[in-house]
Amino acid sequence: MPNEHPLEEPGRTSRTIDPCVIVIFGATGDLTTRKLAPALYNLGRDGLLPPNFACVGFARRPKTHQLFREECKEGISSYSRTQPVDELFWNNFQEEIFYHCSEFDSDEGYQRLAIFLKQIDARHATRGNRIYYLSVQPKYFSLIIEKLKKHGLVYDTHATSSRWSRVVIEKPFGHDLKSALALQSNISNNLEEDQTYRIDHYLGKETVQNLLVFRFANSIFEALWNYKHIDHVQITVAEDIGIGTRGHFFEEEGLLRDIVQNHMMQLLSLVAMEPPASLSARAIRDEKVKALQCIRPFKSSDFEEAIIRGQYGPGFINGQNVLGYRQEKDVLPKSNIETFVALRLFIDNWRWGGVPFYLRGGKRLPKRGTEIAIIFKDAPGILFQQAGKAPSPNVLALRIQPDEGISLKINCKVPGPSSPIQPVKMDFRYGSYFGQSAPEAYERLIWDCIVGDTTLFARADEVEQSWTILDPILHHWAAHAPKDFPNYAAGSWGPESADAMIEKDGRHWRIL
Repeated sequence: MPNEHPLEEPGRTSRTIDPCVIVIFGATGDLTTRKLAPALYNLGRDGLLPPNFACVGFARRPKTHQLFREECKEGISSYSRTQPVDELFWNNFQEEIFYHCSEFDSDEGYQRLAIFLKQIDARHATRGNRIYYLSVQPKYFSLIIEKLKKHGLVYDTHATSSRWSRVVIEKPFGHDLKSALALQSNISNNLEEDQTYRIDHYLGKETVQNLLVFRFANSIFEALWNYKHIDHVQITVAEDIGIGTRGHFFEEEGLLRDIVQNHMMQLLSLVAMEPPASLSARAIRDEKVKALQCIRPFKSSDFEEAIIRGQYGPGFINGQNVLGYRQEKDVLPKSNIETFVALRLFIDNWRWGGVPFYLRGGKRLPKRGTEIAIIFKDAPGILFQQAGKAPSPNVLALRIQPDEGISLKINCKVPGPSSPIQPVKMDFRYGSYFGQSAPEAYERLIWDCIVGDTTLFARADEVEQSWTILDPILHHWAAHAPKDFPNYAAGSWGPESADAMIEKDGRHWRIL
């Protein structure tokens, strides 16, 4: 091929990476320390950042460039997936890190930022390309975006093609449907949709990214991916931790908003979507939205029978006593905020007609784990029954975290003359097979933002559709306070009513 680079490795693809500056609002917060600084460091160390790059922390606390660099290094030393810190690389990389002190509502602070970024452009040849990462409380999203627009820090994409600007927004995107629509209206007044990157770190995980490849590049599974062969689907997001220091946040959000509305609905849409027309961001996101649009609206009876909420009480995790939710810091003594949600959904289309999707998420469960489980229908007939029971159904499990991988449970004969049937697992693990740990989710998502790939970011209509599905639950819960909170002990798998809900359908929750 005449245009092929003579030194390019076969099978590898490359993208042009423009130089840029990333400005992190709320740069003194926990997210920067634990995730963003390590992600940028690892991207740079792996040669994935543009050669002309700079990072500016924007926050309210006065500090010098050097102090901010030292704090970033402490975060990298504690949380980076690669250890120890490469001192030779860091000595060069830290020269690209800067700090800007300002209140979020200060016009003068944004004016100084504009001047400072032009100086960085001149010094580091970043050509005016900007990423603004809003690692702040949701109440500041609209304010910061308005200030950026007012002071010319985000560009009209129709007026210039020589430079670009993008804004990354952390979840939660709205508190309910009404607030999400209001926030989107404000964003639309200041940004184009292709400038808006609504980040959900779950979509940066390797197993989630591989889900499309797994489905659409392996005909053996795609041919079975429908109501004819699948009995039901389970999606579990389990955390053994409590709320830690996030009491104020969790009292406002609860688990339905914090986990179900974004993480779990994203996973659901990827499992349920139809094959896209292409691998473009628009084609993939179109199919995700279509899948969400087909979810059956809840009936009044569903709020008691198919939607379960729970709150953890005192209990034991790994043999240690832990507090109940109402005893946690910054939590109301009689709080009715849910820390567990289980629900059953149906997707009314040709692929999924009659197949229930069971979603379960909770805090203070026995172990940490996120899994998508596809449970296939039993084989027909009466062959190989033992004691009147059919063999275990085949299960395809996609582990999102920890120990990312894919396993398939099949039935096999145990050696010997008695011929008992026993389920066995065929297991694939990313770390052991490829011999290296997967990059952190934030590394992939930041890199995608730099190259302008919106595939793994939520689109406005996707967020709106997700809220449309779940908003009735929030309204019902607001009008009907729970009478049994706390209703599960820390270290258990949630309230008994969640088990009863799925067992009434003749099924049971998988044990992670």
